[in-house]
Amino acid sequence: MDLHEKRQLDLAEHMARVNQHVAKARTRARPWRSIIALVLAVVAGSVAAAAGRLFEDWTGSGNYTPKLVTAVCIAVFLVFGGIAVVGLAAKTREVLTPAVGASHAAVVRYAILLVGGLTVLVLTISLCKVPITQLLVGGAVTTILLGIAGQQSLANIFAGLVLLMSRPFVVGDYIRVKSGALGGVTEGLVTEIGITYLRLDTGDGPVNLPNSQVLAAATGPIPHPGGAPGSAPPEAAGGLGAPAQALPAQAPPDQSPPDQAAAPGAEREHGPA
Repeated sequence: MDLHEKRQLDLAEHMARVNQHVAKARTRARPWRSIIALVLAVVAGSVAAAAGRLFEDWTGSGNYTPKLVTAVCIAVFLVFGGIAVVGLAAKTREVLTPAVGASHAAVVRYAILLVGGLTVLVLTISLCKVPITQLLVGGAVTTILLGIAGQQSLANIFAGLVLLMSRPFVVGDYIRVKSGALGGVTEGLVTEIGITYLRLDTGDGPVNLPNSQVLAAATGPIPHPGGAPGSAPPEAAGGLGAPAQALPAQAPPDQSPPDQAAAPGAEREHGPA
């Protein structure tokens, strides 16, 4: 058994174990803690909104009790809201991983974290009675700074989303990636299409390729690597056989000089006679 067959067997065993754990993962993925945290966050947000109506702003004098209750409820809402979002995202990934794969489950998890986190943040700022103009200005500046700082990471994330949606190849395909930025040609088995990296199982071992470079590269399927070694020897044998067949054709010219050399000798022998 060669190394490639061993990797195929390991991959098959891994997929079998994943299929066996589908039912167990679904039973474990009952997000009771996340649901309780979400209920507590909703209650705390409602109390904070009701108490916030009793005063105009935080800098005014008086109304210390409503302000204290509002502040405590806002903190509780922020904490439990974050716990609920993270817990629901994690449980969703556990449920979807056996069904759609780790890559697509990760995309859903990131989407839930993004939407849920923004919702909790906006509601928290609204409960704090912060003007929306300040929020827009601060958000725009923060977005610009994050976009400049994480340009490469964002490019890999968006490229990963495009690869997952367009599906030029799937997990289990043998592909060839041609790109100057990646050092030429890379061939291997697709083992994972992540949100930032593409994982290939090559002859030299596993390789992680950035999604942005893969999206900009020329990719295509290739035959099973097991058939390549079998096709090489006939080509090599054919190449070596051509000169071997040409050797007999060159043998008569090699023998012609002795005949021609013997002919003058025979004439000299007949000459004196």
